[in-house]
Amino acid sequence: MAFLKRLGFYLIGLTIGIIFLTFFLKKKTSETGTEFCYFPNCRVLKELRSKPLTYSANTEEMMDDMKIDTLTIQYLLREGDVNFSESDTKAQPCKVFLVEGQIQEREASLLFKNCDSTTILESIEFNP
Repeated sequence: MAFLKRLGFYLIGLTIGIIFLTFFLKKKTSETGTEFCYFPNCRVLKELRSKPLTYSANTEEMMDDMKIDTLTIQYLLREGDVNFSESDTKAQPCKVFLVEGQIQEREASLLFKNCDSTTILESIEFNP
């Protein structure tokens, strides 16, 4: 009976601690805008968003023709999926990442170069 009693007290304390941490961490996240990114996809997208975004000349023309705005690109940098098998994470001086997502109800692949001080959008390709 002593073991079950100790186990019960442990589980009650653990539950109270988890509720306490969830409440305060959620409050901290909403006040400061802090995100906890531990998965590779989230970390790469956060790294791409953290630097000023520039566009190649080819990409700017394509964005004008297709009427794609910068908010759509920012949305993909938040909600897109990084295709690591098609990305070149060892390239020097800029790593190359392929981000996939939907633009105007169509599947698209965006090629980003992650340099030291900037992120460059190299190309936009729509998948069939």
